[in-house]
Amino acid sequence: MQLLALALYHRDGRRDPRVIRFRPGALNILTGESETGKSEVLDIVDYCLGRNHPNLPDEPIDRTVGWYALLVTFGSTRMVLARPRPVGASTSKAMMIIGDGTLDIPPAGQLRVDADTDAIRTELSARLGIEDFHFQPPAGAGRRAFHVSIAHAALLCFQKQNEIANQAALFHRQTEDGIAQAIKDTLPYFLGAAGPEQALRRHQLAESLRAQRAAQRQFDDAVRRQSGADARVAALVRLAESEGLLQNVPLVLDRQQIHYLLDRALETPAWPEEPSEALDRRQQLEEERRHLRERWQHLGDALTLVDRWHEQGHAFTGELHLQLDRLKTLELLGPQQDDHRADICPLCARPLDEPDAAVADIVRLTRDLTKELATAETLQPVREQHRSRLETEREAVKERLRVNAAALQELNASDERMRSLQDQRARIAFIQGRIAQERAAASDDGLDDVKRLQRALTLAHERVEELQALVDEDDVTAETERRLTDVAALMTRWARRLDLGQAAAADEVRISLTQLNVVLRRPNGRLSLKRIGSAKNWIGYHLVAHLALHTYFLQHRRPVPRFLMLDQPTQAFFPEKVRDASTVEDADWETVTKYFELLNDVAQGSEGGLQIIVCDHANLPDQWFQDAIVENWRPHGGRRNALIPMEWLEE
Repeated sequence: MQLLALALYHRDGRRDPRVIRFRPGALNILTGESETGKSEVLDIVDYCLGRNHPNLPDEPIDRTVGWYALLVTFGSTRMVLARPRPVGASTSKAMMIIGDGTLDIPPAGQLRVDADTDAIRTELSARLGIEDFHFQPPAGAGRRAFHVSIAHAALLCFQKQNEIANQAALFHRQTEDGIAQAIKDTLPYFLGAAGPEQALRRHQLAESLRAQRAAQRQFDDAVRRQSGADARVAALVRLAESEGLLQNVPLVLDRQQIHYLLDRALETPAWPEEPSEALDRRQQLEEERRHLRERWQHLGDALTLVDRWHEQGHAFTGELHLQLDRLKTLELLGPQQDDHRADICPLCARPLDEPDAAVADIVRLTRDLTKELATAETLQPVREQHRSRLETEREAVKERLRVNAAALQELNASDERMRSLQDQRARIAFIQGRIAQERAAASDDGLDDVKRLQRALTLAHERVEELQALVDEDDVTAETERRLTDVAALMTRWARRLDLGQAAAADEVRISLTQLNVVLRRPNGRLSLKRIGSAKNWIGYHLVAHLALHTYFLQHRRPVPRFLMLDQPTQAFFPEKVRDASTVEDADWETVTKYFELLNDVAQGSEGGLQIIVCDHANLPDQWFQDAIVENWRPHGGRRNALIPMEWLEE
């Protein structure tokens, strides 16, 4: 896969697109002044290849461009990958056209969303030859499995301006979250050290390990349940022995003996019930006591009533005596005349407002009261006699209650042992119930479950060992290092050609898969790129590393796009804010020339198999350099050339 053209469409949809053409299988140089949009070319290509989170600048591109399109070739097949201007931080909208060698950048009127980034990546991955490679992390790793795609291959094809001069990171987007690990996981595949077979074995190993852990948990649970059941039944045997259900139980028991003893304990009858005559006697005494207490209460109520009657009678007779004594005082006046007028006061002979009672009436009343008092006084001895009889009967009931209580106490004292036997009978019944419950729970034969789960666990162990042996035989790490050694041979030769720092004294210049950086192997140890000074060396080692990788990919027909895009590889040789590098006279043009000569030689040596696209300030006068220029964004004819046409900005 190589790039043929990049197109930008105006947002109004009426203008002709801005098209940048590339030559496949050759060095393509896009040169120009600063702030002309050179660095944005790499971001746009990355976006068109299916990136969901673009890193495109806001101005002036966002103000003018409505669509981006990339024309790529796969030999005789071409594809147009178009993406609308992103709105927001992410988008998955896309358009995809597949055609033959005549397919070209479409007009604006044909642009429409008919696909998404997943469809683009799937199609590109299939045409690149990326197999259905589901990467399976090693057992115990904290990351998820994933499918390798063009998204991972593209990380090997770009070097942005801030990446190519990074002494701590070698690959595109390596410093973003998760990207470094993704490169470590997929680089062995792109080098050919790992493939679907190894991934399938790792996946099977991971599944087998999960199955093994599940079998281990089930087995452990079954053993724990069985051990708990064994401990419980053994404890029940000892309880049965302590209650007398079993005799002479050995100190050490096996499972068979335990079950035999439990059956014996279940067959042992409980203690006999309390004799029926004792129960009858107790019931009689309790019934008698209940009746006596009721009689005691009844007699007490009767005595209270008699006492109340006695008090009321005494009060009544006392009142009669008082009134009678008052009436008898009239006898002191002597005989009264019948002609005595009751309405005249006998002392002063004056008329009375209320006439007095007649003497005859008072005398008659006195006689009546005397008779009634005599009658009331005759009842007092009867009440006294009735009260005495009630008290005598109550004392008899009290004595019977005392005798009853003594009999009950004597019965309870004599029955203490029987109560103890009753408690023991209750404990025995409880123990026998527990034994019956445990025997019923063990009816499924938990021991057979343990044996079955143990066999399943053994089979799971054997499967894991078998797959682990196959994975160990693959030894992806060792094979990756062997292939990186082939890459290192090219890196070492080219690093010495560019006269990079420490390269002459190094035995080997190689890529460290663990560090994802360039390291130099020397007699006295390894030297990381982070410990080598000068941006010139950082850029140079990035160049030789990526050129060597892509040469290896090409030679071994690995499924990686056949292009490499580099942004500002000569930035270390010019002032930080250079406007046009071609005007800088005191730059190290000799080293700059060496860098571009290496790029040109590698592209030509690939015989059309590798496309190198460079965006840079440099503009060398050499003919081979001028022949490689596809865009020169410097003022020409009074007009400024750039990624965005001037007429788009002049509206």
